[in-house]
Amino acid sequence: MAVGVTRACIIGAGSSGITAAQVLAARGVDFDCFEMGSGVGGNWRYGNDNGVSSAYRSLHINTSRTAMEYAAFPMPETYPDYPSHWQIATYFDDFVDAFGLRERITFRTEVVKVSAGSTTGGRSTAGEGGYDVTVRHRDTARGSETRHYDHVIVANGHHWDPRWPEPGFPGAETFPGEQVHAHYYRTPDLFEDKRVVVLGIGNSATDIAVESSRVARETYLAMRRGAYVLPKYLFGVPTDHLTNSPLARGPLALQKAGMKAMLRLAVGKMTDYGLPQPDHDVLEAHPTISDDLLSRLGHGDISVKPNLDRFEGSKVFFTDGTAVEADVVVYCTGYKVTFPFLDDTVVRARDNHVDLYRRVVSPDHPGLYFVGLIQPLGAVMPLAEQQAHWVADLIAGEVHLPPVAEMRAQIASYDEAIRKRYVASKRHTIQVDAHTYRAELERERKERRR
Repeated sequence: MAVGVTRACIIGAGSSGITAAQVLAARGVDFDCFEMGSGVGGNWRYGNDNGVSSAYRSLHINTSRTAMEYAAFPMPETYPDYPSHWQIATYFDDFVDAFGLRERITFRTEVVKVSAGSTTGGRSTAGEGGYDVTVRHRDTARGSETRHYDHVIVANGHHWDPRWPEPGFPGAETFPGEQVHAHYYRTPDLFEDKRVVVLGIGNSATDIAVESSRVARETYLAMRRGAYVLPKYLFGVPTDHLTNSPLARGPLALQKAGMKAMLRLAVGKMTDYGLPQPDHDVLEAHPTISDDLLSRLGHGDISVKPNLDRFEGSKVFFTDGTAVEADVVVYCTGYKVTFPFLDDTVVRARDNHVDLYRRVVSPDHPGLYFVGLIQPLGAVMPLAEQQAHWVADLIAGEVHLPPVAEMRAQIASYDEAIRKRYVASKRHTIQVDAHTYRAELERERKERRR
């Protein structure tokens, strides 16, 4: 159903922004999409000239091709199970070209401010007044300009603003070596014949430690807590293919028991490799996926350490009292959820937490939506596509939202469920289970039709 002249603004042409653009275009919604860089793909475009991509040269996806692809545009079957960032960037290019979206995107243009078009009693009435969006053109003499929209879709991603250790470690300011966040890592040349400490046990930390171990003199992998390391393949198929099995759709206790049994059969215990015993159950933290880490540990090419404690000169001390000489320290400590174009009075992301109904809708600001602001057990892209369909329903007036009080109750329920299921961490504030979340969105679209 086309909705005429209703205008929307999409912020960002990464994986979430382009699926939002495709869905809105198919529904006849008039929109502008603004992208800081000169190409689409966001974080997946290596060396992206938007200046905020964190892709490193060897990066491959950690979810399989069929789990990551858009329903509207499957990936080529000639792609491997786990494509490289170059192949993913090509896929995104093909996606926007297939749907004629490239000319709908204004490149090299940064959104610098979004403000409610009108307010009543301190509460936004953007559903009536819309939003004023100020953009800055980076390559032309046009400078800045402000345009008005009925709806704004935020799709700027959440892996671009690096979070450094808070507070920093004592003595770090006088460490004579190099300290770098994983966000800025590109190639292992940095580690050649160096003594390297990598802090973290997430996917970036394990990838970087493995790369370091191949060229560095010594590599230490330090962590606050243990983790379950999942291989990319189980029983000869990509591991995430098992998430479509009946087991993965059963009660959480059954899922945990099944995954624990499969891991024990496939790789054994984490402590067999020198890793600490996780202080949580399987599926209670975002998974770490690596085929290489466990073998590098088994070969003795990576040494495991507990969390950093302090620096003394070129020495790095750990919480168990041991110390090593280091030349490079890599902080794989995640990212901050930030929206530099939104004032705190509009949306606050304190400790990576944002109050959003079904992880998409701002209860206090009608017409303001967030697409892709989730961390699923699985791939973001298909879920962002589902979010975009719901947003299109809302813009078209085909579905309605519940009263604000009901939306707030759902947000509180979501927060409580996160606290009960996952390890307390800033990386789990936007966590969702792919199957459960998809069902929630489908129910919203079905049950709240006008």
